[in-house]
Amino acid sequence: MKKVETDLKDELRPEYDLRSLRVRRVGAGRKNLGGAVIRLEPDVAEMFPDSEAVNEALRFLIRITKENEPPLPR
Repeated sequence: MKKVETDLKDELRPEYDLRSLRVRRVGAGRKNLGGAVIRLEPDVAEMFPDSEAVNEALRFLIRITKENEPPLPR
């Protein structure tokens, strides 16, 4: 199969320097912008409708764990 050659006119202005652009990766390998990505096992994930529900459950667990800690000896 032969490649079809097309006559495309470059309409970009000369001041646009595209060499400085970086390729944006998509998917799990992309850079994260300020948060950790945590993967839940499927059986756990099905219990939570969204990330806010997961955060709420974890905050509750943290709170009751702190409330039930024995006092530190002095």
